[in-house]
Amino acid sequence: MSRRGVSRHVAWQQAEPIFEDAADRQAFVGVVALALRRFDACALAFCLMGNHYHLALHTRQPNLSALMRQINGIYTQACNRRHAKVGHLFQGRFKAILVDRDAYLLEVCRYVDLNPVRAAMVADPAQWPWSSYRAYRPDGGSGLAGHIGGAWLSAGVRCGV
Repeated sequence: MSRRGVSRHVAWQQAEPIFEDAADRQAFVGVVALALRRFDACALAFCLMGNHYHLALHTRQPNLSALMRQINGIYTQACNRRHAKVGHLFQGRFKAILVDRDAYLLEVCRYVDLNPVRAAMVADPAQWPWSSYRAYRPDGGSGLAGHIGGAWLSAGVRCGV
């Protein structure tokens, strides 16, 4: 059951790859952008890995399940068309952990952005282009406008968090 106006760490992990290349990841980013607008939600952090993804989301309505069904369903259709496949891409249900304190929200966003470093895919999180790290890094980075998720990645103030 979704709760109104809450933040969550949402993750989905598969045995098989979800993203085969940069075009798949870019398609996923586009799907997320449309779904967040449609379901009145915002993303605070994200990281796209090979066989899983993490999203730190704030939903204003009790619609997390519908939001995730939209994201995964539309992305699966696009991925299947692109790669001439059929059937399900995602198996099982997503994992969502309620984030009930500001300090915990900061820790969740840090965990999401550092995922490629913990997986030994890069030495520095700024080297991974498929996370929100570079949009928020302390030295200014490229900022939200120049970032891959800049169109939909939200600062906590805009989310009402």
